[in-house]
Amino acid sequence: MPQVIGIDFGTTNSVVAALLPDGRVATARYAVGAAELDVFRSVLCFWAEDGPGGRGLLRHAAGPRAIEAYLDDPLGSRLIMSIKSYLAQRSLGETRVLGRSFGLDQLVSLLLRDLLNSARGSLPGGALPDTSHVVAGRPVHFVGQTADDALGEDRLRAGFAAAGWPDITVALEPEAAGTRFASTLDRAATVLVGDFGGGTSDFSLLRFEPGGGGEVTPLGHAGVGVAGDAFDFRIIDRVVSPRLGKGDLYTVMGKELPVPPGWYTSFARWHRLSLMRAPRTLREIAEVARTALHPEKLHHLTQLIEDEAGYALYQSVSAAKAALSRQDRATLRFRHGAFAVEQEIARADFETWIAPELAQLAAAIDAALASAGLRAAEVDRVFLTGGTSLVPAVQQLFTDRFGAARVAGGGEFVSVAEGLALIGGRRFA
Repeated sequence: MPQVIGIDFGTTNSVVAALLPDGRVATARYAVGAAELDVFRSVLCFWAEDGPGGRGLLRHAAGPRAIEAYLDDPLGSRLIMSIKSYLAQRSLGETRVLGRSFGLDQLVSLLLRDLLNSARGSLPGGALPDTSHVVAGRPVHFVGQTADDALGEDRLRAGFAAAGWPDITVALEPEAAGTRFASTLDRAATVLVGDFGGGTSDFSLLRFEPGGGGEVTPLGHAGVGVAGDAFDFRIIDRVVSPRLGKGDLYTVMGKELPVPPGWYTSFARWHRLSLMRAPRTLREIAEVARTALHPEKLHHLTQLIEDEAGYALYQSVSAAKAALSRQDRATLRFRHGAFAVEQEIARADFETWIAPELAQLAAAIDAALASAGLRAAEVDRVFLTGGTSLVPAVQQLFTDRFGAARVAGGGEFVSVAEGLALIGGRRFA
């Protein structure tokens, strides 16, 4: 059996899986403090160091090492998150990092190289990407209202090529997740796969023959640029942003105007937050604060931006969201300097806040059924994967349509990578 690596390059986490000679699949493991995880955070951190002769050197790290480097010196470093969210956006082809320009393909390649290098030694049998077939996943639709899916895949391929793997196979992420699930089937079945990432949610209807090597027939699919990050946005927008000046007023020539709401849209989106450190934006916030009704709120906003406190806030919000999947109430706790939040959130309120996203997800499920020409009653099984699939209101969308007995989950963070490896094994056998 050829060596096959499946790579799930995700908005929030990335996973590497290897197909073993006996047909089993193993995921790479990564040291995070005293723990070992099978997910690698999709983040990059850059910082400058003095080189020989006083020449400045730009250093970088990815995954857990990137987070450590950032936390060691948040003011002297640049943390880049959610790179995948930009791939299909024509408006952004490159970004400047500490005075140096990087194309998106370069950023992807840096992350991929560290992802695979960190995997060395943890995959059984010495399976390494430089001696393997690589199968990469992509969403049905990339994130963004103006997303160009063909551009997104082209940039993804360019990132892999820049990292040294120009001949990858690309497969749809929900098909990969379903392939892993199909290995447990004992008869042919029509399966709806719901794959929830950090930035996108994809729904595919597939006809599977039993067993991991069985035939897969695509029947229909739909996707939407809504997933876990959008839910995080709602928590920040409702709980945090009002404490930072959202909804307040300031005065211009004797006339009261609302504090620019666009600041808070960027603040609550992880991949846009670092862009707010631009001097022009900080000057604009300071100017509005001079005549604002509550200037201290805008001062807190500026401090959070300047101190690169977004990652710590991200952790707090994610923890509260995860807790709401297990219990009816959770407390969001966050503190940075003089700014502090400690607020209890009821699951019922959270579900009200995310109602627009739930409606978009429901529409995408219906669109997937329509594209396949199927009714809900004709779907044999439903398989859900990704962290957002654990949100009770999301699960309810599926149990309402298909009944609880037909809905299953599992391998929420690794099923896509494992399925990609199985797809590669089938194609390269």
